[in-house]
This record gives sequence, structure tokens and C-alpha cells, in this order.
Amino acid sequence: MDKEMVAEVNLMENALYIVKEGRLTKVSPKEHGQDIVIWKNGQVLDVDRSERIRLNGQEVI
Repeated sequence: MDKEMVAEVNLMENALYIVKEGRLTKVSPKEHGQDIVIWKNGQVLDVDRSERIRLNGQEVI
């Protein structure tokens, strides 16, 4: 029988948490953008992060 493992997270902090093979990974929030979770065989394989930049008259981004 596997031993139960417990982790503690701060519920006042906005974040996404991924548990894979007993390890906890925190995905920190971005100012703007999206995170796509890629699954394979029932486990998280990758997190695809993209960033959105709002145009506010910048000459260069």
C-alpha cells in the first residue's frame, strides 16, 4: 500500500497546482495570457504558456 502524502498550500494566493507522481508543481499566475495543460496517458505532460500583450499605443512590443 502506498503511503499517503499531504501538502499544504496557501488558499489566499492565486495559482494553479499540478500533482504528478507525488510531486507538487505550482504554476504562478501571469499578468495576461493563458496556460494550456497537455495530458498524456492520464498524466500531465506539459504546460504550454502564452502571453498576451495589450496594445496601448506602444511603438515596439
